[in-house]
Amino acid sequence: MANVHKVANVHKVTNVHKVTNVHKVTNVYKVTNVHKVTNVHKVTNVHICADKNVLFSQAADLFVKLANEAIAARGRFCVALSGGSTPRGVHACLASDTYRNKVAWRNVHCFWGDERCVPPAHDDSNYRMAYETLLSHVPIPPENVHRLMAERDPVEAAGEYEKVLQHVFAGTNGALPEFDLIFLGMGADGHTASLFPGTTALNEEDQCVAANFVEKLDTWRITLTAPAINNATHIAFLVSGADKAPALKAVLEGDHQPEQYPSQLIQPTHGRLLWLVDQPAADQLSS
Repeated sequence: MANVHKVANVHKVTNVHKVTNVHKVTNVYKVTNVHKVTNVHKVTNVHICADKNVLFSQAADLFVKLANEAIAARGRFCVALSGGSTPRGVHACLASDTYRNKVAWRNVHCFWGDERCVPPAHDDSNYRMAYETLLSHVPIPPENVHRLMAERDPVEAAGEYEKVLQHVFAGTNGALPEFDLIFLGMGADGHTASLFPGTTALNEEDQCVAANFVEKLDTWRITLTAPAINNATHIAFLVSGADKAPALKAVLEGDHQPEQYPSQLIQPTHGRLLWLVDQPAADQLSS
């Protein structure tokens, strides 16, 4: 993994163009099997995929479509990636011969929704997973890869990433970054990014990035906060596996309990929310 660490050290933010004339995209993705969600301010689209491989390709299609639209409109595409096994499959699709040449990677800027507090070469690093499965296979400029420096003190690293976002998104409307796309996963406990049940970051309203101590894991995580996520133009949850079925039902159909099910905090302020779920994860949803 020596090469991973070397690459991590060169991914610094330099000469990033300012964004103006933000263009909001609608009707991004035609979905079937739409399930209306209760306790959410906006109607949410839930696309039930036959299996996880279909989910991977649907997510890759969404990435390509939004990337091309954003680059055509503003000259760049800003995406926040997620960790976990489901995004790994999406990355493999995007890095494949079928998809790789469909995106102008020189105009893509990659960020992360959260990170474990480990060095970039560590097995648990979300950056490492993305590098091995996607970034090392596509011609994205190193300076366009904005990783969380999670090997540092968590509070310091969160503050530094906040400054990175302020720099990259300087010139956009408002104080919050406006990602073109954020990919999110959901845990069996209903957490998303590193917004875990009962943690302090759930109540963060002033910062875009938070250092969040997760007591049940006895570890620190660094995460985008709900306000930062909700300001994205497009948010896509990627959920697969039967172990996620109870939490998915609670999040989409249960009472509004974001302290218990933090995924319920994700309610876009102006953008579009899409759930891509495989059939095992959707088995407990009402028809």
